[in-house]
Amino acid sequence: MSGPAAGTADAATSTDVVCLGESMVTFLPSQPGRLADVPSFGRGIGGAESNVACALAAAGHRAAWVGRVGADGFGDHLVETIASYGVDTSAVRRDPARPTGIYFRTATDRGTDTHEVAYYRAGSAASAMSPSNVPYEELFAGRVLHLSGITAALSADCLALLRDLTAARPGRPLVSFDVNHRPRLWRDGEADASVLLELARRADLVFVGEDEAEEAWGIVGAEAIRAALPEPAVVVVKRGSAGATVFASGLRPGPRSFAAGGAGDAAGAGSVGAGGAEGADTVTLVPALRVDVVAAVGAGDAFAAGFLSATLRGLPVRERARHGHLMAAAVLTVPGDLTDPPARDHADRLAALDDEAWGRLRLGPGWTAADRAPEEVRTP
Repeated sequence: MSGPAAGTADAATSTDVVCLGESMVTFLPSQPGRLADVPSFGRGIGGAESNVACALAAAGHRAAWVGRVGADGFGDHLVETIASYGVDTSAVRRDPARPTGIYFRTATDRGTDTHEVAYYRAGSAASAMSPSNVPYEELFAGRVLHLSGITAALSADCLALLRDLTAARPGRPLVSFDVNHRPRLWRDGEADASVLLELARRADLVFVGEDEAEEAWGIVGAEAIRAALPEPAVVVVKRGSAGATVFASGLRPGPRSFAAGGAGDAAGAGSVGAGGAEGADTVTLVPALRVDVVAAVGAGDAFAAGFLSATLRGLPVRERARHGHLMAAAVLTVPGDLTDPPARDHADRLAALDDEAWGRLRLGPGWTAADRAPEEVRTP
């Protein structure tokens, strides 16, 4: 089966977001230092797309993760752990011939020179995903299909799969694409920059870091990034401590409504087509929060989950980006890739603050459990 039949998506679907990608068992260091010096590691899970699914499910959405794992203990651990967040894992396939991927990392920020990651994912079960062996009926069963550039880097078959999933076709759900440029994962001779640009231009909603756009494409600045990605209805440029800039235009009419309750706003919560945008952009700049960072890993996935969560709820653009920042702040203040998000009413209260109050916020470890007034969330 090379793809779904036209019209397989149903507007009354029971799934909000389907996430496709590799998830791995990750070994987290017991203390800072080089991998050669760390005496022991704790076990966790890591995977950009499964992180998004877990965060969305924990936030009360109906999320599914589709992937491929080995018929081994690590595969058991991944599926059981992801399901424990409330994620539907029924479409995950087991590969008896290939192992589940694992990796080790240091405690330092990914952006520093001292950060180390040791991947053991070559030939993994996930790298064998292709248009012929993934369940398209499950992938197209949600209101949103979330993908990332990491999957495209795993193998030629995985790249073929992403090209097929992002192709324009009737009944395609809204495609969310996180660029996630990881140069070390790409195969020798593969033009990773051009491939990622191609896939991003075929999506409806794109998340891209200002730094990775410069690294991958040599493009500097949010306006230039939007100019290079004219087709997606929404482009979210993540600018680190400066916040996020959201470019949004109307979506081309499609066969199904993305926002429950009727027509959406200019940010793309209305009818979903097969990609492409029309109409003038609205440009929204949303400052980041001040956060006492424990570990930076997983913040980008959490931001995407927060933005998608607010989009599914039909919130205005500013609130969508603010929910992205809040979800990222939840992960930034814990050691691992995943954590429980703030309660919805707590996050809504913070996202609704005026600009001055938002600018005064400073969030530290434990803030998500604090059911306090917004002005009490700040740490000294």
